[in-house]
Amino acid sequence: MTTLPPQPRVSPPARSLPFLAEHPVTVLESLTDQKAEALADLGIVTVLDLLTYYPYRHHDRRRQARLADLKVGEEAWVEVAIRSGRVPPRRGRGRGGSRAEFTVADPSGTLAVTFFNQPWRVKQLPAGSRALLFGKLTLFGGRRQFANPTVDLAGDPDRRLVAMYRSSEKAGITSREFEGWITEALDRAGVIVDPLPEELRAEHDLVTRSEAFRQYHRPDEIEEKDSARRRLAFDELFRLQLEVGIRRRALERDARGIRHLVDPHGGTGDLVSAFVAGLPFPLTGAQARAIAEIGTDLAGPLPMHRLLQGDVGAGKTVVALAALLVAVQGGHQGALMAPTEVLAEQHHLAVRSLLEGLTLPDDTTLEGSRPVRVVLLTGRTPAAERRRLLAELAGSGIDIVIGTHALLTGDVTFADLGAVVIDEQHRFGVEQRATLRAKGREGTAGADPDLLVMTATPIPRTAAMVVFGDLDVTELDELPAGRAPVETVWARGPLEEEGVWERVRSEVAAGHRAYVVCPLVEGSERIQATSATEEYDRLRAEVLPELRLGLLHGQMKPAEKEVVMADFRTGKVQVLVATTVIEVGVDVPEATVMVVEDAERFGIAQLHQLRGRVGRSTLPSWCHLLSVAAEDAGPTDPVAVRLRALERTTDGFELADVDLELRGEGSILGSRQKGRSDLKLASLRRGDRPLVLEAREVAEGLLEGDPRLEAQPLLAREIRLFVGEEEAAFLLKS
Repeated sequence: MTTLPPQPRVSPPARSLPFLAEHPVTVLESLTDQKAEALADLGIVTVLDLLTYYPYRHHDRRRQARLADLKVGEEAWVEVAIRSGRVPPRRGRGRGGSRAEFTVADPSGTLAVTFFNQPWRVKQLPAGSRALLFGKLTLFGGRRQFANPTVDLAGDPDRRLVAMYRSSEKAGITSREFEGWITEALDRAGVIVDPLPEELRAEHDLVTRSEAFRQYHRPDEIEEKDSARRRLAFDELFRLQLEVGIRRRALERDARGIRHLVDPHGGTGDLVSAFVAGLPFPLTGAQARAIAEIGTDLAGPLPMHRLLQGDVGAGKTVVALAALLVAVQGGHQGALMAPTEVLAEQHHLAVRSLLEGLTLPDDTTLEGSRPVRVVLLTGRTPAAERRRLLAELAGSGIDIVIGTHALLTGDVTFADLGAVVIDEQHRFGVEQRATLRAKGREGTAGADPDLLVMTATPIPRTAAMVVFGDLDVTELDELPAGRAPVETVWARGPLEEEGVWERVRSEVAAGHRAYVVCPLVEGSERIQATSATEEYDRLRAEVLPELRLGLLHGQMKPAEKEVVMADFRTGKVQVLVATTVIEVGVDVPEATVMVVEDAERFGIAQLHQLRGRVGRSTLPSWCHLLSVAAEDAGPTDPVAVRLRALERTTDGFELADVDLELRGEGSILGSRQKGRSDLKLASLRRGDRPLVLEAREVAEGLLEGDPRLEAQPLLAREIRLFVGEEEAAFLLKS
């Protein structure tokens, strides 16, 4: 059995986190082999795993209550005498677990206490003994009781705060057992090495790492627990920011950039100027700033790596096109990659329309110029057309290609790929971005294309700093002038739903259009949701028989979809029943009503995107969310929180914060965080946003003079410990 080196009584050796990660929990004398196996099932294998299994809350033993004063639903500590305890016989032959039942008392009254699947409590709490219990008062069969309370035996060390760990009934591990093992681990580990120098800790008001671990697991005061948590959360964010900074600097060291031709007076060149001048609307201030920022990047020696995020309808496509045109005017090619064929097709239609009439100098033509050539390449492109397009891409006959994952296949080569735009970037992995980067190096310039990644779903600003620390971030925080606000209404029942259809009829009568969005294409017994095809038939036959309805979903052929959308734009189709294929990229100014059926089945971001399909003109617009399932939902129900937030605000960034609160960091950070690198204490939702900035400041300052952490081997080892070599290599490809 592996053992920790003996700890001297004086000046114990300092242990690093990698050292603690090398020692299995079996080194602990208080841990049996059976419990070690149970811990392994919970993912706790090493001493470090155990020390980073943090309490989910701390109970203050000083806040004790009398039994007679407890109210139903209230949590409290009570000091009681054990009157009696027993394990009643099981009834029948069922497999239900045994339970231990007690009657306890204090001078004010008595209370029933039940422990499920813990018959050993009868030996732990004999009649006549005393104990501190922490629990929530409930009613069962008319009796006041605690069920599975926390037990702290009177006579234990008089600690004021008690750390509570999530116990596992399946593994048979209690919070008290976690407390004992962690206490032994801390005592035997001795001093824990701190990679932050004292002056830096003082500057940012951080306790030492040893103090942090001890005071979070065994605090005496609330202030100790809070300062300990702040330091441990800082370390989580600091390691992440270091890893991102190292990755960014490695990318810059190896980069082969293109210095694009940009107007020295601050513009982006003749082609972009002509494009902007030809738009049927003026740029917003945010769009103009974004184009200028991108132009500065493109003129520089390093490849651009920029995230463009903005609210629905903020005009990201125009900004992305300006970036691609900077590359095109210098003789390079541009590529726009979308996650689905439907979205790629919609981008193709929109880009062709926006670039209509835009030309490039060409001495080989009689006119001395030619149109900017834009093509579409997806998995649905016919074989003969695909062969022709591939030959033209490799021979520089195409300026901008719009496509899906089909752009990543080995037979796609570019003559000179200068700029790449990736839409809905969270739908693509870093491997795909690395593939596009490699295709740029294979061209005549042999350089890395500039990269602009877009998200049509605003994410919380602090989450963006954490997740996309390797990207410069540009926000489009301004909507085009003249846009009418969209009024959002949650329709909770049949009467309110009838009002929705009356709204559809009145708006169509005024010459406007309406969308009806359903979650599924066809009916499903497994998922009870309205399907687009069934709802189309129902609305046409029963609800809106006097109106002209159309059907649109992702399983239709491209030509069929184009016909339906063309009819909707002209008014031949007045009400479009669709799936979420219309979530992004569809722009019909005459559409003033959006009806979302089974709204509880959509997330905040998706509902916000769908709402963005209306309100795209000066006409008043409405978004109706139909959801009978959430009619009786309480104020904290996630569905109710989502729908009420959408009723309250149209600000995508505010909605992103609500989404973060509901879903937590894990779903926001996604695969960027794996294994031990998951944020266990740091929370972007609860007060740690300033800590993100502090962690970045410290990380950037450290890397400025030591970009590879050669003078900080302990920090380098910690990053590898929490990220891992394989994952680090993967992330560097981004």
